[in-house]
Amino acid sequence: MSILWTLIVGGIIGWLAGLITGRDIPGGIIGNIIAGFIGSWLGGLILGSWGPVIGGFAIIPAVIGSVVLVLIVSFILRKMGQNKSHGRHAK
Repeated sequence: MSILWTLIVGGIIGWLAGLITGRDIPGGIIGNIIAGFIGSWLGGLILGSWGPVIGGFAIIPAVIGSVVLVLIVSFILRKMGQNKSHGRHAK
């Protein structure tokens, strides 16, 4: 049951990051869970582990880390999309 709770909290953290940034996370629910897990790890590295802990996640650093992750991923995806469209026009 604790694994399920961790997945749910990770998904909610990823979903919140998408809401805060106003950007969709690729992959739907699975993408939200992955963003929540990676973002919480990133937030823990940057900010440490403080604040309320739910499902094994320090919520505030996890959300901040997930927001940073979503911004980085959306930036990379946007740049990849621009490069593909420029490549088609160059031919």
